[in-house]
Amino acid sequence: MYVSYKWLQDYVDLSGVTPVELAEKITKSGIEVEGVDVLNEGIRGVVVGHVLEREQHPNADKLNKCLVDIGEGEPVQIICGAANVDKGQKVAVATVGAVLPGNFKIKRAKLRGEESNGMICSLQELGIESKLVAKEYSEGIYVFHQGAEVGTDAIELLHRDDQVLELGLTPNRADCLSMLGVAYEVSAILGREVKLPTTDHEESAEKASDYIQVVVEAQEDNPLYVAKVIKNVQISPSPLWMQGRLMAAGIRPHNNVVDITNYILLEYGQPLHAFDYDRLGSKQILVRRAKDGEVIETLDDAKRTLTSDHLLITNGQEPVALAGVMGGANSEVQSDTKTVLLESAYFTGATVRKASKDHGLRSEASARFEKGVDPNRTRAAAERAAQLLAKYAGGDVLEGSVEADTLKVEPAVVSVTLEKINRVLGTEMVMTDVEDIFARLQFETSTDNDTITVTAPTRRGDIVIEEDLIEEVGRLYGYDNLASTLPIGSSTPGHLTAYQSKRRMVRRYLEGSGLYQAVTYSLTNEAKATQYALENREPVQLAMPMSEDRSILRLSIVPQLLEVLKYNAARQNDSLAVYETGAVFLSNGTDELPEEREHLAGAITGLWQSHPWQGEKKPVDFFVLKGILEGLFEKLGLEDAVEFRQSEKAGMHPGRTAEIYLSGTSVGFIGQTHPTVEKELDLKETYVFELSLKAILEAEVSPLHYEAIPRFPSITRDIALVVDKEKAAGDLENIIKEAGGALLKEVHVFDLYEGERMEPGMKSIAFSLKYFDPERTLTDEDVVKAHDKVLNAVKEKAGAVLRG
Repeated sequence: MYVSYKWLQDYVDLSGVTPVELAEKITKSGIEVEGVDVLNEGIRGVVVGHVLEREQHPNADKLNKCLVDIGEGEPVQIICGAANVDKGQKVAVATVGAVLPGNFKIKRAKLRGEESNGMICSLQELGIESKLVAKEYSEGIYVFHQGAEVGTDAIELLHRDDQVLELGLTPNRADCLSMLGVAYEVSAILGREVKLPTTDHEESAEKASDYIQVVVEAQEDNPLYVAKVIKNVQISPSPLWMQGRLMAAGIRPHNNVVDITNYILLEYGQPLHAFDYDRLGSKQILVRRAKDGEVIETLDDAKRTLTSDHLLITNGQEPVALAGVMGGANSEVQSDTKTVLLESAYFTGATVRKASKDHGLRSEASARFEKGVDPNRTRAAAERAAQLLAKYAGGDVLEGSVEADTLKVEPAVVSVTLEKINRVLGTEMVMTDVEDIFARLQFETSTDNDTITVTAPTRRGDIVIEEDLIEEVGRLYGYDNLASTLPIGSSTPGHLTAYQSKRRMVRRYLEGSGLYQAVTYSLTNEAKATQYALENREPVQLAMPMSEDRSILRLSIVPQLLEVLKYNAARQNDSLAVYETGAVFLSNGTDELPEEREHLAGAITGLWQSHPWQGEKKPVDFFVLKGILEGLFEKLGLEDAVEFRQSEKAGMHPGRTAEIYLSGTSVGFIGQTHPTVEKELDLKETYVFELSLKAILEAEVSPLHYEAIPRFPSITRDIALVVDKEKAAGDLENIIKEAGGALLKEVHVFDLYEGERMEPGMKSIAFSLKYFDPERTLTDEDVVKAHDKVLNAVKEKAGAVLRG
């Protein structure tokens, strides 16, 4: 809701309160003011000018040479390119030295050899949005009425010397979707009176009932319909002050009749509609539900097919409006309209919402009906509109109104005790304080000892229960005035569980290692459901899937991550590393809910490192991903309990896949995806892993043990062992570690040879062994003794011999 500060002053005395201060007070009372827009910000030096002469520019077909009186002595020459500029017009002139929106400064200039001393402005050039400019001035300059005084401030005349407060209303505060509603709110905040507009007007001797009859069949949808007839109207532009207020509220001016209905919509919050009586085609208004398949052509020239859920205003036969949403093209007020039938009605929100949603027609009127209008303003709004039509359209208001009234509405009566107000708010108010707050809100009250009973006006439909009353007291008492207290009672500070803390550590580590976190669907299709599963069980089918592609709960995360890589690779992002922590679902049979387990999975493809300047490129391989996991296990304190064993798995490369064991139990796998899978997904070499996150995070870890940096030198021995080709390096490493004893601290593979001069079926694997004792310097004898044990062990247990 856009609230004009100057307009609001018509209803509430705002002296001593600036727009910014008012915005702060409204926000502190519970309605957020999202901003204060200064309409004339940065504009100066724009005055009303009188075009005395206009002639064609001698050197340009599309320019005009104008002599303009700007109220400063001698007229000035201004070159103007607007097609609608002409002699005798009163126009907005930005004088030399003036500043327009965007800090656009006006200077003397020469245009095609002719001097120009200023600029004749359009409304858009004065900072008004194009969508708010009346159609007749949507192109070209703006022309004032002939009564405009030359030399006066054009911005003030256009009522742009104003500031607009933008209220961010919650759905329960529909009362503030009107200027009067905001006025009641501001009067309560400031403790000042509300000045309501008068609705008095003269009526002609003719009666409205002689011209129109109102019949409402759908009484539940439309319990109150008020019709007034205004004859002899003259269609013309509405007064400038009204146009200015409408534009400030975000509504485009049209003509005096339409503008007055929009003005009342903003002032009272009551939507109105004006029909051309002569185009109505009958003397009857019939309100009924539409027939299925019935068609109406609305004001936007669209033909809309209706259903029995939609409420129609008809002339007894044909539809003339979609109730509460939009009028029909067949009864639109036009430039030759002489008699206006004015509709002011109370439509139920659900009915209007249905039509608005079905036809995609959300308007200022439908929004108010949906959120709720004050039924007690329906008649007053009609009278106020009739008054303005008589004043600004020269209309004759016929005597009385024609009504169909079955409306039964009672104000809400709610009671609350002073003790509860103070207990909930933590205050120590007395009853007079509470009575004063409700008096400022203009709520009727009665007290009985400690209980206050409030009769909420119908404009405040959000007051229903005692908590609503407490909220009203709290917000007007001032949230800033409420005491700050700590909760009473014992409490336990929140903290992460060990599992949550480790999971967070895992994510931080992987992201620090260069992997992006992905979040993928837990739903998959039948073809992918069992791919890469750590444990094979029957997939869990959804009872009511939205599509076949998302019909089964996943058993593995890897297929989804491969889809992520495929999606990115198709968009030239072919070097990517992603991971995900998420749930997989294991079936427990048809009568049991599935078991939900948390897994960790990752996938990498493309280049792991790229340094073009140094000419260095490192594509991903098995050991890049294995190294990342080894770092993770070390971070979790599991490096000694984890073992990688060569294995085969469906969908994985047969020679580049390993199963991961934790304390002898399989917890996942790592390896390259099978080349056929990579071809299907159009991927380069891709490496993946998947682990049971639950297993690795819940594993028992020895307490952290620190060792001093050794002060004594270590001794390194390298050995090359010739073994059977099928012998795994990991098995040999385990044998070496076991045999090496306490002195052997490090073992790692540094070479593999399977070339010439090697016996068929054999290979050579080279290990580097590091020995040291933290307490003393080792002798050759110590090392030889330990090293011989290693050589004997690999020979006996693995049939390995030293390579000659």
